[in-house]
Amino acid sequence: MKIGVVLNPIAGGSRLKRHWPEVSASLRKYFGDFELRETQATGDAERLALVLAASGFDLVIAAGGDGTASEVADGLLQAFAERGRTAELGLLPCGAGIDFARGLGLSGEVDLTLKRIADAKAHNVDAGRISYVDDHGALASRHFINIASVGLSGATDRAVNADKRKGKVSAKALFYWRTVWEFMRYRFQDVVITVDDGAPVEARVALVAVANGKFFGGGMMIAPDAELDDGQFDIVILRAAGKLKLIWDIRLLYGGRHRNHPAITILRGKKVVVEPLGDAQKNAALVDVDGESPGRIPATFEILPGALTLRY
Repeated sequence: MKIGVVLNPIAGGSRLKRHWPEVSASLRKYFGDFELRETQATGDAERLALVLAASGFDLVIAAGGDGTASEVADGLLQAFAERGRTAELGLLPCGAGIDFARGLGLSGEVDLTLKRIADAKAHNVDAGRISYVDDHGALASRHFINIASVGLSGATDRAVNADKRKGKVSAKALFYWRTVWEFMRYRFQDVVITVDDGAPVEARVALVAVANGKFFGGGMMIAPDAELDDGQFDIVILRAAGKLKLIWDIRLLYGGRHRNHPAITILRGKKVVVEPLGDAQKNAALVDVDGESPGRIPATFEILPGALTLRY
């Protein structure tokens, strides 16, 4: 196999980069020769993965957090769509957010994770595609593998990614406190949600999560029943309610114990459209895509059944 590794050198406080001699030795032990590509800015992992897949690489390992994994998956899916070339995805998780890897049960220990990838069979899993409005007002789209969402999560992403403690404190603690802080200042958004061909639902929301995987936000099990290969999203709607009570109830998300919460509705579907209701500027909620916030609603989420080949 031709093996490529896309490394985010600052993920997890540069942990993989600092220990690269050991990481490299483990890679060679299980895979032999490989080619390394390092990212320097947002979007690099997508471009590097596309080039590797188009160049005939069989397996591309994303070494970093959820953002790196999502960008690499996006690049691999683009390579297939544009050139018909496919490559398998492997994950070496390290970063402020490793929620997708958490849902797969991957270890944070490098050697064990690489051995598992080397021994694993490839699985076809679903991916998602989101179309949205970027920060410059232009229409944009990209793929995601874990969870894309609308509302509080987008504001939290931006706060976490700007926090100087990122990579220096635990991801769970950082995401939790940033979620609470952002929630206190958050203005609930009025939106219209349409799932498949169902009737539009008008709601004032804190969050709408469109989930392929189970976890987001540094360990919150937002979609406890989600499966990666069932051809559907789990859509979790957190409606507006008393802020102090909701902040207290955030703890329920970590154990997936929120199914029957009165402010939460869980739906399933293959296509989700979320649009502002009323004043479009006031209700142009931020989107979150696998831990990054690239823009705002209106947004459309579509499932791509079995589109990605994953080794885990």
